Amino acid sequence: MKTRRLRIGEKGPDFNLPGVDGQNHTLSGFSDKKIVVVIFTCNHCPYAQAYEDRLINIQRDFSDEGVALIAINANETRNYPEDDFPKMVLRAKEKGFNFPYLRDETQAVANAYGAHYTPEIFLLDQERRLRYTGRIDDHWQDAEGARIHDLREAISALLSGATIPSSETCAIGCTIKWAGS
Repeated sequence: MKTRRLRIGEKGPDFNLPGVDGQNHTLSGFSDKKIVVVIFTCNHCPYAQAYEDRLINIQRDFSDEGVALIAINANETRNYPEDDFPKMVLRAKEKGFNFPYLRDETQAVANAYGAHYTPEIFLLDQERRLRYTGRIDDHWQDAEGARIHDLREAISALLSGATIPSSETCAIGCTIKWAGS
C-alpha cells in the first residue's frame, strides 16, 4: 500500500491520530509552531531504537525556537505485536519521549506521506510545506559517529532563513510493515 512520496514544497497532509498520552493529535493542532517534524518510527526496529535519544535531544534543543517533533507508528501489529498501542505507551514512558507518539492503525497517514522507513523524517515549515525528507544523520549506530547531522542542519537552516544544505536524503532504517504484505 505505497503511493508516491510527498515532494519538496508540497503541503503535509493533516491527520487525527491517537497518542500514547491519551489525546488525539492533529497536524493543524500545531499551528503555533514554526516547524513540525513528522517522524515515522516504531518500537521494534533497531534503527528506530538507536535514534530515540537523538530525537529526544533534538526536541529539547529546539523546542524554545518553535519546533515540534511528532512520532508516528504505522506498522501492522499482527506480525509485529511489539508495535501495538499498549507497547507504544510503555516504550514512550520508558524512554521519556518529550514529543507525541501517535498510532496510525489504518496506515493512511504513512501512505499519504509516502513513508517507507522507520525512522523517516518529513520536516514541514510554518505553512506545513515539506522542506526536508530523509534521514536524521549519517550514522545510525551511535550519535558520536555521526558527521552529517541532516535533521539538525535542516532545522537550523529553516529557522535562520538559509537554504537547507540537502533537502532530500535516503532514510536509514527498517521498512514500514504494511498490512497485507
